[in-house]
Amino acid sequence: MSENVSEKIPVSVFIITQNEEQHIENVIKSCQQFDEIIVVDSGSTDTTKQIAESLGAKVIHNDWPGYAKQKQYAMSLCKHDWVLNLDADEELTAEFIHEIKNFIQQDEYIALKCRRNDFFLGHFFPRSIRLPTNTRLFKKDHIQYYLDNLVHEGPEIKGKIKHTPAAFKHYGYADIETLSKKYEYYSSLKAQEKFNKGKKPSRLKLLLVAPLEFIRVYLIYRYCFAGLRGFIFAKLSAQYAFLKEAKLYSYHQSDKHTYQKNAKQVNKHD
Repeated sequence: MSENVSEKIPVSVFIITQNEEQHIENVIKSCQQFDEIIVVDSGSTDTTKQIAESLGAKVIHNDWPGYAKQKQYAMSLCKHDWVLNLDADEELTAEFIHEIKNFIQQDEYIALKCRRNDFFLGHFFPRSIRLPTNTRLFKKDHIQYYLDNLVHEGPEIKGKIKHTPAAFKHYGYADIETLSKKYEYYSSLKAQEKFNKGKKPSRLKLLLVAPLEFIRVYLIYRYCFAGLRGFIFAKLSAQYAFLKEAKLYSYHQSDKHTYQKNAKQVNKHD
């Protein structure tokens, strides 16, 4: 027997999508206890929208403006004060839902920072490692997304944040090929974002960022407890860190070359 609408948790879930038919069913099914599920789709050509609507989500089309702007728009459509942001390749756990139920009844905090457990090479990582954290539940009137961020778009939160060990599941890094493609794409966006903000490349950082990132992930964050999977994940994280700095350097070199070329053309006309 389905839950009565009045018994559902007074939280709006918002999800941005494009061609996510592989994952969208799992994430929406995991959110059925919440009163509202908003899906903002930027033009799926697969069955993402049909699956989402069949599971009770409100699906709205909005042309792709970038990650942060799309999430800001999706959040503006939510009717409840408390909102929960999820990606299409994520899934809530019973532990995390229970934490949300208790959390929204208090008045001291305005956001909840939780753990993310990545599914990688056939398994989730053990809880003995230091799982990454994300702030996903918050009062919408107290946050604003960093609209200049092209990727890893976290919200700016004005108020107290509570931390919980409860984790949600993430399937977006399932295998090496998928993770490598995402890191290749994200590194370009992150380097472009830094370039747009006037960040300068550092030779020292180019030399040290990869080994330091490997040490941080493998030893400090304890991915060494995940065996070879943890070693591979740490190596890929180090490669991602290096790509961001290398591409920033490349963008500055291209910009410098363009400037010099334009200067020569101006001098020639003079």
